[in-house]
Amino acid sequence: MRVARTLQETLKECAERLRRYRHGQRIGEQNTKASLIEPVIEALGWDIHDLDEVNREYRFGPSANPVDYALLLLRRPRLFIEAKGLGEDLSQLRWATQVLSYATSAGVRWVVLTNGDEWRIYNAHAPVPVDQKLYRSVSISADPGGAADVLALLSKDAMNGDRIDDLWRAEFVDGQLRSALAELFDGGDPAAELVSLVHRRTRDLSEADVRAGLIRARATFDFPAAGSAPSASSRPPAASPPPSPGGAGAGAAGSSPRPSSTVSATTGPPASTVVASTSVPASVPTSATSPARITPEERSLKLTDLLNAGIVQPGSTLTADYRGGRRTAEVLPDGKVRFGGERLSLSAAGAAAKVDIAGPGLPDSARQTDGWEFWKAPDPTSGQLISLRNLRRDLARSLPRRPSP
Repeated sequence: MRVARTLQETLKECAERLRRYRHGQRIGEQNTKASLIEPVIEALGWDIHDLDEVNREYRFGPSANPVDYALLLLRRPRLFIEAKGLGEDLSQLRWATQVLSYATSAGVRWVVLTNGDEWRIYNAHAPVPVDQKLYRSVSISADPGGAADVLALLSKDAMNGDRIDDLWRAEFVDGQLRSALAELFDGGDPAAELVSLVHRRTRDLSEADVRAGLIRARATFDFPAAGSAPSASSRPPAASPPPSPGGAGAGAAGSSPRPSSTVSATTGPPASTVVASTSVPASVPTSATSPARITPEERSLKLTDLLNAGIVQPGSTLTADYRGGRRTAEVLPDGKVRFGGERLSLSAAGAAAKVDIAGPGLPDSARQTDGWEFWKAPDPTSGQLISLRNLRRDLARSLPRRPSP
């Protein structure tokens, strides 16, 4: 409690300094360390005067490059902090690559990159590319309170208790499971093993019935773990509860509510719960705006099919709106899109656009993106922006129907 109170007070003081410094006063890296970074380290419970706890210009070996701060437990480095001058752009990949290479050589998992205002926390051991090792990012000037919640994970007591390791591990595992489960219920032709499993557990249903039902099902998965890690300063979108018959928002005015079911099952420590909310369309659509299910014919089409059909042109611009921001991407001849200078799939480009708008602290659950729904292109006839999903549906309907198996 004492550390938390001291940290909040320190971050408020730092936020006030940042306001003053940004009114024309320029400070270099050394002044950034003294006035903005070291007070935070001390507020986190680390003794900045004890070389056995805070070692400046730390070198893991005689030929190794130094890191600005190594925070040690039992005289072993537990956390590296690399400092840059106030105003430096931390999004440049070279800064993260540099300090993460230091950490990898020294066997240190947790790394912080900071310019005194923005604090970026990386997991150097995460089995993902460098640009995906970012775990949390906060800005003191934008949200001192939110920054205190996240930076508290770096306190001496929290690092000694491995809390950040446990939280990251749960989120990483849950993220992998969420992706796998979402893929099983993506509205396309379900996996044979899923059909077989459900078929064995149902009565009076044929495999064809089970397969058709799984195609109609819409599922969402959430893993609310106890004591979950605080989010970054950007706020995630508010969660929408599944519709309930007769409740507010159950359906459009004057329409029948869509039947729904909720299934929950515990998955073990840390007390994670899988919540699958499946909505099965009624025989008659509940409203004119009810989205049609994705047919196997639609699912089989790729962006290259829209290009070959002339519906979308190579080099044309895709547009997306998210949280009041707008981003564009370029369609490439091979069916990829270019966003932020990178060649990406539709969904990966959508996730990157969301992060570009909302910030790197956007939680994984909000980053997941259906690129076909997210991106819009001009309708070849009207010129109005329309989702790629609708353009794909139009193309699927114009093709000869496949014979039923």
